[in-house]
Amino acid sequence: MATTLFTQNIIACIWDFDKTLIPEYMQSPLFRRYGVNETNFWAETNALMEHYRRRGYHLSGEIAYLNHLLTYVLSGEMPKLNNVVLRECGKDIRFYPGLPSFFDRSKLWVSEKETYLKHEIQLEHYIVSTGLAEMIRGSAIANFVDGIWGCEFIENPLQPGFLKQKELEITADAEIAQIGMVIDNTTKTRALFEINKGTNKNPSIDVNANITPEDRRIPFQNMIYIADGPSDIPSFSVVKKGGGKAFAVYNPNRPDEFAQNDRLRQVGRIDHYGPADYTEASSTSQWLRLHVQSICDRIVTDREAAVAQRVSKPPRHLNSSADEENVRRLNTPAPKQSTFLE
Repeated sequence: MATTLFTQNIIACIWDFDKTLIPEYMQSPLFRRYGVNETNFWAETNALMEHYRRRGYHLSGEIAYLNHLLTYVLSGEMPKLNNVVLRECGKDIRFYPGLPSFFDRSKLWVSEKETYLKHEIQLEHYIVSTGLAEMIRGSAIANFVDGIWGCEFIENPLQPGFLKQKELEITADAEIAQIGMVIDNTTKTRALFEINKGTNKNPSIDVNANITPEDRRIPFQNMIYIADGPSDIPSFSVVKKGGGKAFAVYNPNRPDEFAQNDRLRQVGRIDHYGPADYTEASSTSQWLRLHVQSICDRIVTDREAAVAQRVSKPPRHLNSSADEENVRRLNTPAPKQSTFLE
C-alpha cells in the first residue's frame, strides 16, 4: 500500500552562529589561547585573495580563513592545534542573553495546545555555520540542538599506500593538517535541503535525489531561518521561496546592524528582524513563538483536512429526511464487534 516517507509534523528553526547566537566571532577564544592578534589575522585573511591573484593563483574566498589557520599551525604560531583543542576553546564561547536555555524553552511551544499534542508536532533546532564545527560541538549550546553543520579539519592525513596497510599508526600529537569540510554562505543551502529531505536523519536519502514535496521530512514552509545579515541572503531566499520564514537579528548596541536589517526587510529579503536577545520577554522570542505556533496551526489544519478527504461518510437511506435518519439510528441495534479491520 502506498504511503509517504514522513508525516511532516516537524518544524525546524535553522540558525547561523557568529553574530546571530554570539556577539563575536567564534574563533576569538582560539586566538586568545595562542596569543594571536585577532585583528591582524582577519586583515591578513581579507588580503589573501588579492596577494595570491598578483602571484597568479586563484583562491576561493570561502576557504581563505581555513587555509590561513593551517598556515598558522604549520608556521608554529598555533602549535599542536587539533580538534580536541578546538572543542576546548568552544567552552569559552559567550552567547547572547537567553541562550542556551531558549532552545529547550522554545520546544515547549509546540505542546501548549491539545491539538498540537494530538498531532505529535515537534520543534527541532539546527546550526548551519561557516565557522568551525568542532568549536560549536564544544560550546554550551551543543547539547540543545539537533544537528550542526560547519567547517572541519582533518588530523594526520592518510599517506600514499594507506590502502595496503593493515593498521594505521596514529600519533598522540595530532595537528590539523587538511580541510575536511567547507561550509560557505552558498553551500549552506545544501544543508537546508538535507534537513528538508531528511538526509541528515536517513543517510540512504541522497540530497540530490528527486523527492516529491509530500515525501520530504521537513517542508520549507515548516522552517524558520535566523541569521544576522546580507551574507545569509542565499539561505533566506531558499526558505522564503519555499514558503518558510526568514528572520534577522542585530546586536542591540550596533545601530548599523539595525539599519542593515531594516534594509533587508524593505527589499523583501526577510520577513522581520529583532534584537539578538533570546530571553522570554524579548520581541525576538515573542516573534519566533508566534510564528512557530502559526506553523503548528497550519499543520493541524492540513492534517485534519487530509483525514476528512480520505475518510468517507457512512451510507444513509436516500429517501430519509435528517430527522427520520436519526430515529432509524436510535432504533437500530448495535452490530456485533467485527474481528477484522476495514
